Amino acid sequence: MRFQRLDLNLLVALDALLAEKSVSLAAERIFLSQSATSSALGRLREYFGDELLVVRGRQMVLTARAESLVEPVRAVLEQIRTTIAVAPAFDPATSDRSIKIMASDYSTEVLVSTALRDLSSRAPGMQFEIMPLNDAPIETLERGAIDLLLTIDFAISTDHPSQFLFQDDYVVVGWAGNPAMAGEMTNDLYFSLGHVTHRFGKARLSAFEDWFVRRQTKPRRIEAIAPSFLSMPSLLVGTNRIATMHRRLAERVAAYVPLVIKPAPMPIPPIREAVQWHISNNNDAAIRWVVEGLARAAADKPEFAGDGTVVSIDVGRGKGLSRAEIAEEFLATQAPTGRG
Repeated sequence: MRFQRLDLNLLVALDALLAEKSVSLAAERIFLSQSATSSALGRLREYFGDELLVVRGRQMVLTARAESLVEPVRAVLEQIRTTIAVAPAFDPATSDRSIKIMASDYSTEVLVSTALRDLSSRAPGMQFEIMPLNDAPIETLERGAIDLLLTIDFAISTDHPSQFLFQDDYVVVGWAGNPAMAGEMTNDLYFSLGHVTHRFGKARLSAFEDWFVRRQTKPRRIEAIAPSFLSMPSLLVGTNRIATMHRRLAERVAAYVPLVIKPAPMPIPPIREAVQWHISNNNDAAIRWVVEGLARAAADKPEFAGDGTVVSIDVGRGKGLSRAEIAEEFLATQAPTGRG
């Protein structure tokens, strides 16, 4: 169908090309071959009299005309979807939906794995794909590459709906044979030892505990940077290193790895894990059903720590910051966003 010489079928391809800035990625998104998507780009260039996508260095970027089309095209397609397309009734028992969830291995271990056991028993035909956190989770959510994002409340976007799931605090973990773990973990002892931490993605962005501890007046010595939260314990066993870990994960791992858990020697703000979805999916019954399942699994978990309203972010100066202030400082240093 054409409207003023424009094949309206090309709008879907245009939206994908504008979002992905890549012919191959756009082709995957709209389930077309790369040659068909390239042909669609050619026709769109002819219609608009503009290149739309141009090569700059090793990547493709949008022209000014293409940038001006991003929001209008997205709005038109969203209006069509919400006013014309009739969503079929959702029945988990018969659904074959595929739901993509972006979550850290910490969230997967302490919550998602439990939730999926319940959800899969209720919806045997549904598929759940767990994707690791990348450098730009909010952007990934906004371009429709994932359905749900699990992250800490410091890092969620105010542009999309979200739901709080659970709270967790931090503990110090070390090998059972580490002499430093035999007594009290003092502040001086903590900073005298070698540490293991975890950083995310290609940009090696800090997890919250790494960012927070680096804000203290005393520097800590990082001896190993792990590729995931779950790989941290293996870098502790047989060494005198320590790690600052989420309590839920530490307790699960300590059940089968010879680790000792000690209270953190400083007041680290507890994390509040939340799940977020795109605002355009707010009425998607399948996504809301999965969110309810995650919340149900989280409700069965014990809560740790206080509300963390005000904490000392700098031990030397004793400066108290609210969670909102901590979130602002944290996000300012995390390009483009932070992690759980």
